[in-house]
Amino acid sequence: MNDRVAILIPCYNEALTIATVIKDFRRVLPEAVIYVYDNNSTDNSADLAKKAGAVVRFVKQQGKGNVVRQMFKDIKAECYLLVDGDDTYPADIAPQLVAPILNNKADMVIGDRLSSTYFTENKRPFHGFGNTLVCFLVNLLFKSQTKDILTGYRALSYHFIKDFPCRSRHFEVETEMTIFAILKNMRTQDIAVNYRDRPQGSTSKLHTCKDGLKILLTAIKMYLHRYSDNG
Repeated sequence: MNDRVAILIPCYNEALTIATVIKDFRRVLPEAVIYVYDNNSTDNSADLAKKAGAVVRFVKQQGKGNVVRQMFKDIKAECYLLVDGDDTYPADIAPQLVAPILNNKADMVIGDRLSSTYFTENKRPFHGFGNTLVCFLVNLLFKSQTKDILTGYRALSYHFIKDFPCRSRHFEVETEMTIFAILKNMRTQDIAVNYRDRPQGSTSKLHTCKDGLKILLTAIKMYLHRYSDNG
């Protein structure tokens, strides 16, 4: 095992925020190694991440799922903390997310936005509707009680990473991770986090309709696949 805690930041055109995110997480988890995987950014995200002290690597296949898969393949750690580079998630709560993993109390700890400030901070109402819909659908299909399916802020164990196949290419990767944990009866915890909206000038890369449909189809396919396996 190379790292005790590895902080993984997928990055596509986050020059406005990436250095702040790295500095904030280095402050609260100084022992962690911070990795930024740049996914064809057309701004200077990678240079800023390197100057801020992160280990910077590059993934050419476009899409968050492709980046996460490469991260999980490359990095060996006792605890993986996955977080977006858009400065919407608070670094201060990171020690609470990683503690259950390091203490062998959980395999996935979810940073739950929906029980906290997401619906007052998020300025994209259709994103809020989509989060609610996906959460309802997954919990209905899989008889689970997960509070935030699509959060980009979660801690994962090496056991989880070793078993997780990661077939997603884009933003459906969070849904795949969550459902995989449910299907494998892995130990999960939800911790409420105070989400904040992107700063002015920073834009979301998620397309509400196109990516939302992929996310819903991923949930349905995983449900049908489980049903056929049990049949």
